Amino acid sequence: MELKVVLAVLIIAGFLTGIRLMQSPRTALWGNRLGAFSMLFAITWTFVTTGGGTLLSAILFVSLGAIAGLILGQSVKMIQMPQTVALLNGFGGAASALVVLAAIPGSTVEGVEVLFWSTSGLALVIGALTFSGSIIAMIKLQGLAFRQPVQIPGHGIILRLAFLSALLVIILNLAYGGTYAAPAMALIAVLGLLAGLLISLRIGGADMPIVISLLNSFSGIAASIAGLAVTNLILAGTGALVGVAGLILTRLMCRAMNRSLANVLTGFVPGSHKKRNGEPGVTAGEPFGESVGPDHEETGGPAGKTNEEQTGEKPGPDDLPGLLNTAQRVIIVPGYGMAVAQAQMAVGLLATTLEQKGKDVKFAIHPVAGRMPGHMNVLLAEAGVDYEKLLDIEEINPQFEHADLVIVVGACDVVNPAANAADGTPISGMPILEAEKAKAVIVCNLDEKPGYSGVDNLLYEKEHVLTIWGDASEVVPKLIDMIN
Repeated sequence: MELKVVLAVLIIAGFLTGIRLMQSPRTALWGNRLGAFSMLFAITWTFVTTGGGTLLSAILFVSLGAIAGLILGQSVKMIQMPQTVALLNGFGGAASALVVLAAIPGSTVEGVEVLFWSTSGLALVIGALTFSGSIIAMIKLQGLAFRQPVQIPGHGIILRLAFLSALLVIILNLAYGGTYAAPAMALIAVLGLLAGLLISLRIGGADMPIVISLLNSFSGIAASIAGLAVTNLILAGTGALVGVAGLILTRLMCRAMNRSLANVLTGFVPGSHKKRNGEPGVTAGEPFGESVGPDHEETGGPAGKTNEEQTGEKPGPDDLPGLLNTAQRVIIVPGYGMAVAQAQMAVGLLATTLEQKGKDVKFAIHPVAGRMPGHMNVLLAEAGVDYEKLLDIEEINPQFEHADLVIVVGACDVVNPAANAADGTPISGMPILEAEKAKAVIVCNLDEKPGYSGVDNLLYEKEHVLTIWGDASEVVPKLIDMIN
């Protein structure tokens, strides 16, 4: 076996091991480092085996990329990580497209025309799609524009025509042997960019984690096909790894949202679901003001009381110390609002303080609580929370009915009973964290506005729920002060 093949296998094994290590927060750092070094070796391998360019040019461009990566990695805040991942997915797709475009001058090698023109066309359309789709996803996540799903007249028809047209151009370019390669490739790129734009525009906020996973997979698929086009074993192999891993994650996220990928890509415009009743809540600037919520009968009740024993009295601000100090089994539900407020350290301290009082504290992590898979896990790991206390939805949901207290920090859609109670909304049918089943619930959200899906939260109306409106970085420390 040739040395370059052995090295290629070792590099791919390095990527596989890195992915394996990143499955656990305790080894994720080493997995990330191993992946970075494997990528460096892959670049070196490509330069040595292809013999293209000069050593000076290789060092120059690798250095420029490394410097840009270091600056980006150090300047991006943890809250901006989802949009950063979306941006990097886009760069991956663009890189694959540029690789096949750069290979066109050498495409006249006899015997490889069919392989090159078919794979290069596919890599170009998928790479362009990934780039434009990821840029729109980044813009949505950053809140710059398109926060709500955008549907244009004939949206689905135009998208299908773009795909079919791109496929037709690839076939015609193949039939003519690349005679009209320049205009054909330009048209394929434009159609790919249009398709990515149309796909991401109509995706709602609740489905953004799925879209990020899918675009990550697309970037890998584009790289793998580009590797076939330029006969680069490493590019084809590592691209396939990313593509498969992304597809697996996308499937898991779709299952967590209880919808098919076709449903997600079709898009959903939020309906007209409205709150039945509601009043202004407690603000962080007040000494926990007045409690909120209508006095209608619901299941659940104040901490320490069963449904049969509840008095019908909704807990008020004076009940906060009692709720916090008498509860023995506590579940904390973090959400994207916690990330926005950068309150993960305060939440970690809250959990530690409760545990020091002999209480059993667990965290309920919904797969789409953040803006990308694992977002909450990373934030809480940063705050020193043991990963063994972070339980996923299937493991934690049966425990809510036995919990004395649930503390929701910056989470809305993932605990919204409207997912099961209302039809025709972006979260209808989505599995949620069943916080409403606990004996008492304290909600610490910025305000009573709907979450990213645009659906009002019915949890706020429950009789055993106390809402505290305000920035979590200010509210959570006040809760800690009440524990004695």
